[in-house]
Amino acid sequence: MVMAVTARTVEEIFKDYTARRAGLVRALTDDSDEFYAQCDPEKENLCLYGHPNERWEVTLPADEVPPELPEPVLGINFARDGMTRKDWLSLIAVHGDSWLLSVAFYLGARLNRNDRKRLFSMINDLPTVFEVVTDRKPREKPSIDSGSKSRGSTKRSSDGQVRSNPKHENYHVDEDEHMDTLCGSCGGNYNADEFWIGCDICERWFHGKCVKITPAKAETIKQYKCPSCCIKRNRP
Repeated sequence: MVMAVTARTVEEIFKDYTARRAGLVRALTDDSDEFYAQCDPEKENLCLYGHPNERWEVTLPADEVPPELPEPVLGINFARDGMTRKDWLSLIAVHGDSWLLSVAFYLGARLNRNDRKRLFSMINDLPTVFEVVTDRKPREKPSIDSGSKSRGSTKRSSDGQVRSNPKHENYHVDEDEHMDTLCGSCGGNYNADEFWIGCDICERWFHGKCVKITPAKAETIKQYKCPSCCIKRNRP
């Protein structure tokens, strides 16, 4: 029996989308060697899944018909050795974007017209998996002039510097702490030319544009809570 889809809010569907998207981005970038190795052309039709816990998985498609959710494109492993690795990863990224949209709009089928429009607008504000995979920028170490980071309200400015709120106790930060910083929304790498903001609850970092926070707005925020933490806080 196919499980009925529970009605969800725009925010819940967007959270599901960003988490699955983060898994796909990781598979095709940071974990690309492992992903490549798992896509053995000698195996059966394989699919790349992104899960709501931001993890990815290469496995066989679902057995049930119709499946609980739309399925990713199958047979990605058969094309692995037929093109350059870069082109193959780009192709998987395009199919990954198509799958993410199909899942989001499947979950949003019960939304009204305005909510569907708002959901697509939120999704469209993020770069696609294809854009991330084909135009990755080299990782840059954030500039930390003070050598310290606020335990509470910490904001990263447009010039890449970390600003700490003097109301909170500071502590020493390891020199390489931010080397692997990824946006908690889109999964993109840190870039000193972009404005970032840190969540004071879960301590994840986000592009300002991904969470719709400008540098000016950040200056007025005493304690920033990311969209995910706001949803958790509002739940009964």
